[in-house]
Amino acid sequence: MNTQENNPAKDPGCRDGERQGLFGTLRCDVRSVLERDPAARSALEVILLYPGLHAVWGQRISHWLWTHGFRLCGRWLSQILRGLTGIEIHPGATIGSGFFIDHGMGVVIGETAEIGSDVTLYHGVTLGGTSLNKGKRHPTIGNRVVIGAGAKVLGAITVGDDTRIGANAVVVKSVPPNTVVVGVPGQNVARTTPHKKSDAPDLNHASLPDVVGVSLVQLLERVEALETRLDGHAVEAPHVHAPKGESWAGEDFAI
Repeated sequence: MNTQENNPAKDPGCRDGERQGLFGTLRCDVRSVLERDPAARSALEVILLYPGLHAVWGQRISHWLWTHGFRLCGRWLSQILRGLTGIEIHPGATIGSGFFIDHGMGVVIGETAEIGSDVTLYHGVTLGGTSLNKGKRHPTIGNRVVIGAGAKVLGAITVGDDTRIGANAVVVKSVPPNTVVVGVPGQNVARTTPHKKSDAPDLNHASLPDVVGVSLVQLLERVEALETRLDGHAVEAPHVHAPKGESWAGEDFAI
């Protein structure tokens, strides 16, 4: 991965090249909600009624306090926002423009987390630490990353640009750009068609490969084919059969 792809701060965000700045960043945040949530009907509705946006804007204020020597005030504000929104973001975390938290309840983002531009998080996501060290211990998330509901990204790892992390995945090792991550622990699946910066946000959570399930099905099919070739007929001894279509045989599991 090159330096540009790994440095979220160098990406202007908003995908149309709008430069950052206070009001530019706030506009990007509102626009990100309107683009990625079909339930959002107007900018006014988003500004008044979206706790994810309130949490992000509050964190931008608490982060300013944190980086300007008012750390107690920053933590105090973050705790108030946690109670109001159900979203806990440490004021030390660094967040790029166009950041969207959908629903948001139960989201936790740690102190040394770094989040790039145009990133989307769903409820129950944790960007957590795995060390007692005071240094870098939380993830670095690249640009245009989508993290599904309930996913956990743990440790001082890097998630590359244009990656989609599936719901409830547990990610404990770095992920290259343009990857889909599924399972526990997370398995990296390279995209056959790369997602580009100019593409719409990749929110298709239904497109998650079952790498273990597919591997087992193909192994079962291969074993049955080999047994048939060796014996001239299928073996009659009881064993689990490959599924027909999308359904496993109930008798194989005594149900």
